Amino acid sequence: MSPETSTPPAGYVRLHGSERSPRPGFSAAGAVDGQEAVRVVVKLRPRQQPPDPAVLGAVRPSQRGGYETRGGSPYGADQSSVDAVTGFAHEHGLQVEEADPSSRMVVLAGTAAAMSSAFGTQLQVFRSTETGESYRGRVGPIHVPDSLSSVVTLVSGLDNRPQVKPRTSAAQARRPRTVTYTTPDLAQIYEFPPDLDGSGQCIGILEFGGGYQESDLNQYFQSLGLTPPAITAVSVDGTQNTPGSDADYEVVLDIEVAGAAAPGAALVVYFAQFTEAGWIEALTKAVHDSVNRPSVLSVSWGYSEFEGDSTFAWTGQVMDEVNTVLAEAASFGVTVIVAAGDDGSIDGIRDGKVHADFPASSPYVLGCGGTTLHAQNKTWQSEVVWNRGIRAQGPGHGSTGGGVSDHFPLPAWQSGGSAKVPPSASTGFAGRGLPDIAAVADGLTGYYQFINGQSITDGGTSAAAPLWAGLIARANQHLSQATPGARAGYWNPVLYQTIGGSNAFHDINTGNNDALGNLGGAYTSTSGWDPCTGWGTPRGTNLIAQL
Repeated sequence: MSPETSTPPAGYVRLHGSERSPRPGFSAAGAVDGQEAVRVVVKLRPRQQPPDPAVLGAVRPSQRGGYETRGGSPYGADQSSVDAVTGFAHEHGLQVEEADPSSRMVVLAGTAAAMSSAFGTQLQVFRSTETGESYRGRVGPIHVPDSLSSVVTLVSGLDNRPQVKPRTSAAQARRPRTVTYTTPDLAQIYEFPPDLDGSGQCIGILEFGGGYQESDLNQYFQSLGLTPPAITAVSVDGTQNTPGSDADYEVVLDIEVAGAAAPGAALVVYFAQFTEAGWIEALTKAVHDSVNRPSVLSVSWGYSEFEGDSTFAWTGQVMDEVNTVLAEAASFGVTVIVAAGDDGSIDGIRDGKVHADFPASSPYVLGCGGTTLHAQNKTWQSEVVWNRGIRAQGPGHGSTGGGVSDHFPLPAWQSGGSAKVPPSASTGFAGRGLPDIAAVADGLTGYYQFINGQSITDGGTSAAAPLWAGLIARANQHLSQATPGARAGYWNPVLYQTIGGSNAFHDINTGNNDALGNLGGAYTSTSGWDPCTGWGTPRGTNLIAQL
């Protein structure tokens, strides 16, 4: 079945935007076992769309009513919509694991045969003849009954291909470096206010595989003279804190950097599958977590908006749904910080074009780029755009992501003032420019980390994002001292209209992120905002004062 030839079953319609093509290099190798267990996430249409980024400014909890009232939010789904989907599931022999109108999410489980029948599609095994890797997938769209066409916005989980990748150096690239900064060193270099430590705040961290060992974390924090933070591991979809793979480097880096950047904050780590459905469910549950209440989310995983000329790494449907959840986060006063990628303006796709990384390209997040830092005696000296080529070239390589989205249009808050976002260098599309901010990411001027019983130096925009999360946690602590419950929230409009270009940042105006050197420096750093390092790296005390 293909997008061109598939026809809806009687009484069904195509779910708009759900078309899927095989991964490059993979081909169909036969039908999926009909008894294979499948779990899908169904997202529902909200009562009303969250505010557009053009009109949504910095949000305080007093404006949103706090976490406890999220179930009554206008952005939730109608109970009648939930009932319609659960009734449909029962008709097709599917189990309803979760049904939550506030987060607009219904989770269903059943056999592959039942899922194929329920959603009018064919599930097949796709295999690479080169590597032998395989995944469960489909070709073409998902179908839903006519009666659900105005209710369901997304069905995710039928296809379980790996969806995102970490924004940290490849495991084999790790080795002792000539320059290593501890996170407390960087907090001093970037002028984080020493009288704030993030107390009373919670930082949420999304992870898609791997895990951490408490003994490593204890050793790390004790070596810095810090008390290990309170850490809560949340299994989103049955995925547990399971150390023992290369993904551990991402998990541990995120925890150690965020925890040392805001040593008074609590940390909650959301573990989910390395798939599209895992991403949707993890983000939804983190944004709607009324128990742990993260005021800032740090995300160090992502993938290019598009792969090649025609095959979507993300479907447009999924990007739009993720963007809606991120808009909900903005409306709830949650700051979401996302790493912009480590493979330059091509974002790892070698088709001779530039590509933006998602979800860093969402207008509802702070996209975080990377630099190469030079400091002496814990004092900032200079920084340039991080660009040592793409990671695949070997140890020490990498380049900050950044550029212009080909999916999300230019937000109003980026179109005026001094940002001067250029059109996409490949398509000419007037899209959302990224990143917004930056911090050191170069592994050769990297972060001290302790993992698997040893000290290493690591880098990537994966490290820059949790460093910024720690700074925002300190800012939220400061704001709440003056007004209980206040926080930075969604401050992108304020950043571009008021703070950007001020003494709240070190302006980075040297370098480009043309990682292969064959795009003519498509995006180059300039004074003020640029699509390599955004507004620059933080001067924490000044930034918090302006917030």
